[in-house]
Amino acid sequence: MNKAIITVVGQDTVGIIARVCTYLSEHHTNVLDISQTIIDGFFNMMMIVDYSDADVAFETIVEDLEALGEDIGVRIRCQREEIFTKMHRV
Repeated sequence: MNKAIITVVGQDTVGIIARVCTYLSEHHTNVLDISQTIIDGFFNMMMIVDYSDADVAFETIVEDLEALGEDIGVRIRCQREEIFTKMHRV
């Protein structure tokens, strides 16, 4: 399994989850877990996804999600699970 961590942060607006999930679905990327909160109008979401069956390269997913984030006014980061885990080790 090829897992990645996607984080989305920014002002809350209608359709953020829908736009991100639609992109992932269109590229055969499975959402394994999702958590989202809204605090005082700020949206925060973390997703764990499996991109094993994706029809595009991982680097393309990263670039496309960053561009999608710019389009909808949020910051989207996508990192391979092993990199994310090493960066956030206590």
